[in-house]
Amino acid sequence: MTLLHADTLVCDADTVLAEGALVVEGDTIAAVGGRDDLLSAYPDHERIACDVLAPGLVGGHVHSVQSLGRGMADDTELLDWLFDHVLPMEASMSAEEMRAAAELGYLELLESGTTTAIDHLSVAHADEAFEAAGESGVRALMGKVLMDKDSPEGLIEDTDDALAETEELIREYDGAWNDRVRYAVTPRFAVSCTEECLRGCRDLADEYGVRIHTHASENKGEIESVEENTGKRNIHWLDEVGLTGEDVVLAHCVWTDETEREVLAETGTHVTHCPSSNMKLASGIAPVRDYLDRGVNVALGNDGPPCNNTLDEFTEMRQASLLGKVSDLDPTALPARTVFEMATRNGAKAAGFETVGKLREGWKADVVGLRTDNARSTPIHDPFSHLAFAAHGDDVTLTMVDGDVLYRDGEHVRMDAKRVRRQAREFAKAY
Repeated sequence: MTLLHADTLVCDADTVLAEGALVVEGDTIAAVGGRDDLLSAYPDHERIACDVLAPGLVGGHVHSVQSLGRGMADDTELLDWLFDHVLPMEASMSAEEMRAAAELGYLELLESGTTTAIDHLSVAHADEAFEAAGESGVRALMGKVLMDKDSPEGLIEDTDDALAETEELIREYDGAWNDRVRYAVTPRFAVSCTEECLRGCRDLADEYGVRIHTHASENKGEIESVEENTGKRNIHWLDEVGLTGEDVVLAHCVWTDETEREVLAETGTHVTHCPSSNMKLASGIAPVRDYLDRGVNVALGNDGPPCNNTLDEFTEMRQASLLGKVSDLDPTALPARTVFEMATRNGAKAAGFETVGKLREGWKADVVGLRTDNARSTPIHDPFSHLAFAAHGDDVTLTMVDGDVLYRDGEHVRMDAKRVRRQAREFAKAY
């Protein structure tokens, strides 16, 4: 039983408590209130003090297993970057390398305040990433990638084999580690998946009640390829084969027309905005404000280390807001509270975690604590402005998931950070 207290307690995008505290019992927040009141009411609980406490961040689209490629193939167009560099790296990775890459990704997420990740793995060795996630303690929605056409050797699979392995992994890992890890059926994107594969993904999601996570409309070349092969724009094609709906998370959605945006809104499909990746790969600017105005739930993601090059979700809040403002030439676009909600509750909604993303009694105890004893954090007129525009992942002093402290004062509790970094550096020499 733990009592966390702070000078500033950010409960959600609407509520901030000065000198606030929360009580954690098991994996749940048992009480939220004033610091003095809770310190008096719970005198025997372990006490942890932070300058700022906030809900753990949610990485709405990440590629943990691409971590060994950080900084590889910079300044490259998306499809060339993907098919000439990143996918060949994935195809050549051994089970041990995949495990090391996933561990490095989760290490970075936890030490920068991300407690939940929607993780897009690779075709092979997905079990290694699942085991790494379970041992790290991170909360995750994740799945094996399916690719059954137009893909590099080592990644392309027989459709039936890909779907069968997916089903085996669902049975083994969905709801594992006290429901902290859930499965998402994860086709790479329409360019590399047949209609049979995509429809099979929907069938599995329906049969097992799991979510679907894929890429969509990230790049003009991708859209042209899908239209050439199907006669439809990307979102319409995904809708036809069953890959829209309240259980679907689509990463990017940069290039959508009016009719496609109507489909996203009408079907309740979730969108993840990845601003740093979209800028670095020159993919374009997603119409985030328009999506939000239509009622589309928009989460916030990093994408992979080779196209970002960080998994720091604080950076994505800043990038999302600034990119939205300059895109619309409107300083009121995507204010701090909006991008904070995208990085917390919206991401949790997309991942399907019902009581994650707010510090509220009865909700999961996923909490991040930050220090403010630096020039960049002085002064703090508005905590949302600070979190969205000034805070960095290296300000994080505490990361708690499901009531378990996983990172504190620069030290990982469950993971051997030195071993993970050393092993990752050694494996990365091959790329």
